[in-house]
Amino acid sequence: MEQNVERVARFLQEAGTYYLATAEGDQPRVRPFGTAHVFEGKLYIQTGKVKAVSRQILANPKVELCAFMNGEWIRVAGELAEDDRLEAKQSMLDAYPSLQKMYAADDGNTQVFYFKGGEATISSFTRPAETFRF
Repeated sequence: MEQNVERVARFLQEAGTYYLATAEGDQPRVRPFGTAHVFEGKLYIQTGKVKAVSRQILANPKVELCAFMNGEWIRVAGELAEDDRLEAKQSMLDAYPSLQKMYAADDGNTQVFYFKGGEATISSFTRPAETFRF
């Protein structure tokens, strides 16, 4: 399982940008994200508590994300859980130093979520899709 979470994180990191889908009532919402970090064996993403995406995830933690790179794409579906520990936030900020211009682990706004479990599918037009859990 840990190997699978590392594989998902590596794909997302190498792609650079992925698109995270949430729901706001019955309306889907999609936006670009760039944070994908493994901490304590779990896949984490980061946002700010002041953003609509934060409220959407807290109201409905089921999300899906998608990234495309070199003719392959990954889709990751799962449920997110907030981790309010300073060490989880700091680990994310250490992994993405550019975020430190806007966020600090103890600023009251930085927010990290981890996938409680998920399913990833890597697809391309040239070979069969591969699906795995993490």
